[in-house]
Amino acid sequence: MNRYLIMAILVVACVVSALQVVRDRHQHRQAFVELIRLEKARDELNIEFGRLQLEQATWAESNRVDQIARTRLGMQFPRTEDVVVLRR
Repeated sequence: MNRYLIMAILVVACVVSALQVVRDRHQHRQAFVELIRLEKARDELNIEFGRLQLEQATWAESNRVDQIARTRLGMQFPRTEDVVVLRR
């Protein structure tokens, strides 16, 4: 009778262990899918960041700023006779 009890305990332990392996593999697959999704999102954000940097560089270009200052704001460079140099 003792043998059967030990055998039953070992079978139950084996089944429990197998179920834990199945559960762990499932969790691993879910984590891997999440990792792939997050890497894709990171890559998309990096691409968008590059686009935004390029756009910022374009908008901040000195020729563009000068053009906008002249056309929209009516600004112009001062004439030589309008420049006053202050010295200490």
